Amino acid sequence: MSEHPSENEFKSSAVRQARLLEQLRIEVFADAQKLKDALGVSIATIRRDLSELEARGLLKRMHGGAAIINQATRDYSTPVREGANTQEKARIGAAAAELVVEGDAVMIDSGTTTLQVAKHLATRQSLTFVTNGADILTELAASGAQDIHLIGGQYIDLNRSLGGPLAAEGVRRFSVDKTILSVTAVDLDRGMIATATPQISSVQQAMIEIARTVIVVADHSKFQRSALSVIAPLQKIDHIVTNEATRPLTRSLPADLRSKFIFV
Repeated sequence: MSEHPSENEFKSSAVRQARLLEQLRIEVFADAQKLKDALGVSIATIRRDLSELEARGLLKRMHGGAAIINQATRDYSTPVREGANTQEKARIGAAAAELVVEGDAVMIDSGTTTLQVAKHLATRQSLTFVTNGADILTELAASGAQDIHLIGGQYIDLNRSLGGPLAAEGVRRFSVDKTILSVTAVDLDRGMIATATPQISSVQQAMIEIARTVIVVADHSKFQRSALSVIAPLQKIDHIVTNEATRPLTRSLPADLRSKFIFV
């Protein structure tokens, strides 16, 4: 999106809303203030546009901005996700790490939010780590973790993981106390977690199978959207650690599902 739009460029609501949706397709989450600055219009105009587009079922308004509603056939690449919602991910990572106790064996899925969990756990010498994530391995090793097991398989550049049938088979050779999962979508309407491809989801399904406790870490941008490949129903998840902006989306859930959420 142009940094300096001309005075008349976005006077047409149709053109302005088309550019707004274009920005949402590029980014994980669009902040209303940034949209205002980029489009050169008032915050009231942005809010009106967001309300109209939400009424048409094209986006979901969230705290401070909006996220596009789409069937995600592919996830955003790691460099894009690394720059999105960084403060929220850091808080989520710290909170999820508190659920791990000394002596645990921990499976850490590949992902930018799970990487934040790994940063908090890496110096705890009593822990045993299993991971399929290249970035997770690098973080654990650099921070001095002593007991690390890497799952082999097909390298998937999208999230810098090892995936596919060989990785799923490798995961099932372990039994762990905690699995910490990263997901593309927490679909509250359908009651499930999902990701971009079967090569990734098959490994995550195995990670759920071999864990006593399953923890999903996901910021607010992962909610009210879906993704191509289903991982599991929410009933199979023990804890979902997310930020406060997600809380309003959970109020209509059954009590047993609401109890799974930890807000930070």
